[in-house]
This record gives sequence, structure tokens and C-alpha cells, in this order.
Amino acid sequence: HGFTCRLGGVSRGEFSSLNLAFHVGDDPELVRENRKKVMDIFGQSMDTLVAAEQVHGCHVQAVDFRDMGRGSTSLETAIPGTDALMTDKPGIMLSTYYADCVPVFFLDPVNRVIALAHAGWKGTLQSIAAETVRKMTGVYGTDPASCLAAIGPAIGPCCFIVDKPVFDQFNRAVDGLERFCTARGAGTWSVDLPEINKHQLVQSGLQPENITLSGLCTSCRTDIFFSHRKENGKTGRQAAILMLKERGH
Repeated sequence: HGFTCRLGGVSRGEFSSLNLAFHVGDDPELVRENRKKVMDIFGQSMDTLVAAEQVHGCHVQAVDFRDMGRGSTSLETAIPGTDALMTDKPGIMLSTYYADCVPVFFLDPVNRVIALAHAGWKGTLQSIAAETVRKMTGVYGTDPASCLAAIGPAIGPCCFIVDKPVFDQFNRAVDGLERFCTARGAGTWSVDLPEINKHQLVQSGLQPENITLSGLCTSCRTDIFFSHRKENGKTGRQAAILMLKERGH
């Protein structure tokens, strides 16, 4: 498993340098070269990689061997309308893509199941992390109490400032929102997306001690991360990647 930064690739300009997303306007050949660099680090080929067309929704897709390679070399072949991927098949490299949104990694060590969820603020409002746990339970028999989760680098409450219309949406969707937001004056609030996702995981039955948070803010650290908000929407994407190994490897 891993989470990439923006360094070490071949993309240029605002995508400098390890942009891993096809949908942001970068040269697709450079994106493919960047993805191959990442896969080489893991000793994997591009045809093991699976990617989805992320739409800031809450659809969770189970991935099988027949899906291997989907979305790996072009957006056109990606799994459509999906923001979370899960599998119990070893050798499939799940991937999701980010520039401020919250990456959530899942591991069920009992049933050997993994999942990745892309939780932007809209996905967080739709409880995509909780929906992923629900789908893992329904499809693979995951017991949330034995599930591990990790929340990767994302925009922090230091930089995620929202206006009243967005704040009102969070107020309707998140129980006890006051624990996760601070009034900033002039009709704005800071909102802690990583902590809200952790809260949703705990509500779903995960043990708090089984959830790890990176604590890194992508907007604060544009020296190493792409940030959609800090860079006014013109930037690349880093990736969360996760694969089950064959037993004994």
C-alpha cells in the first residue's frame, strides 16, 4: 500500500511532476509514464492496476480478476461512476486519486479483504467511508470490529474553509458537527474532513484504536502534494494504492 506525493515524475508545469490522473488536462503519455514509475516501485505491471471514474458520489464497486487493467492506461476504460473499490482477490492493485479529498484505506485481516474510498466533502456528506464498510460486510462478511482503516494526506481543518450553504449541508448530515468545525467569522467555518470520516468509521463499528490518521494537510504542503484548493483547481493528482499479496509473498 502507499500514497504518492507530487515528486519524481515527468509531467510539467502545474502538473509537475508525478501527476497520476488523466482527467486534469495533462498529456496522457506522461500520465502513463508516471503510473508505470509507481507500479515499478511495487514490482507490479500496469495490467494489475484498477482505477475508477471518480464522481464525488458513494458507489462502492467490488473488483474481480476480470477488472484488472481497467482505467490503468486511460480514463475511457475506468470503472464508471465509482468512488470506492474493494476486493478479496490477491494481485489486484486498487487505486484512487486525490488533490485534497480524503483517502480512506481499509483492511479486513480476517477475511483478507481490502478497499479504498475517495471521500471528498461531497462523498463525506454521503458517508462513503461508512458505505464501504457496509458493502465489505455484505459482500465479504467483514466484521467492522476487526477491520483496520487508515486516513491518508488530505486537506485539513486549517485550510478547508466553507461558507454557510456548505456548512448547512454538513450540519444536516453530520451528528455533533460542533466537534468537527470552528466558526471563523464572516459567515465561514473550518471543517475537519479527516476526523469526520474517522467518526463515520467508528459509528460503523470500527474500533478507534484501529484507525490511523496521517495528519498531513495537502493544502499546507504543496511542496510535496497537489492541492486543488490551494492551486485554484489547476493541478495534478496523487494516488492511494492498495493490493493484497498472495500468501507467503
